[in-house]
Amino acid sequence: MAKLLQVDFEFHGPFGKDMANALVALAESINREPGMIWKIWTENEKEQLGGGIYLFEDAASAQAYLKMHTARLQQMGVGEVRGQIFDINQPLTAINNGPIN
Repeated sequence: MAKLLQVDFEFHGPFGKDMANALVALAESINREPGMIWKIWTENEKEQLGGGIYLFEDAASAQAYLKMHTARLQQMGVGEVRGQIFDINQPLTAINNGPIN
């Protein structure tokens, strides 16, 4: 069953178009992660936060990605990485046009 992963962390930029230009290779590499279906990139320049909402095929894929991504971010100097895996209520999500199959 598909699992949603929510991740956020302190991030000091770049944001917006600069972020999009700087992180193309990272975005492309995420597409190759086992079990990854899609990602929505999140950013909040005012609060200095970055992160994402991911959909994975299963809990094991989401957990493996969270472990790898946390280690990668920590190597980049990010202190606290908040990650949470959620089940999806598909009937309610369908009512609200959520991109879940």
